[in-house]
Amino acid sequence: MTENRIPRELDARDLDERPKMWQPASILPEPDKKPGYAYRWIRISTLGSRDPRNISGKLREGWEPVRIEEQPQFRMLVDSKSEFKDNIEVAGLLLCKTPTDFMRQRKAHYSQITRNQMSSVDNSFMRENDKRMPLFSEKKSTVSFGKGN
Repeated sequence: MTENRIPRELDARDLDERPKMWQPASILPEPDKKPGYAYRWIRISTLGSRDPRNISGKLREGWEPVRIEEQPQFRMLVDSKSEFKDNIEVAGLLLCKTPTDFMRQRKAHYSQITRNQMSSVDNSFMRENDKRMPLFSEKKSTVSFGKGN
């Protein structure tokens, strides 16, 4: 008895693929990330007014504008009236990059500031401690799983 079977070459999963769903376009396109660099959109204007304080601060931190040659897929996003010629600007935001080493150093810096602030708050809180009614300050958390009734 012979079976009517479809040859394996004709039986493809591509035919069973789910239909693609429409999605609204994201406001800020995602750049192709180069190894060793972190990317960020930095505000250069708000509601049509320039924000030189913000961009100059970011440039001093080590951020540098990404040139259009580095991300050619954004060629149509170059603003001809921008003060940042040949860079990628979208809706008052400028695409910038910085070495990932700078980002690690920045994270360590702000983590240290946070630890110092938490220590200061704890010291201020514990200063009010009285042996007749001690304050409770536990810094660890636990996770427990219930039996579920």
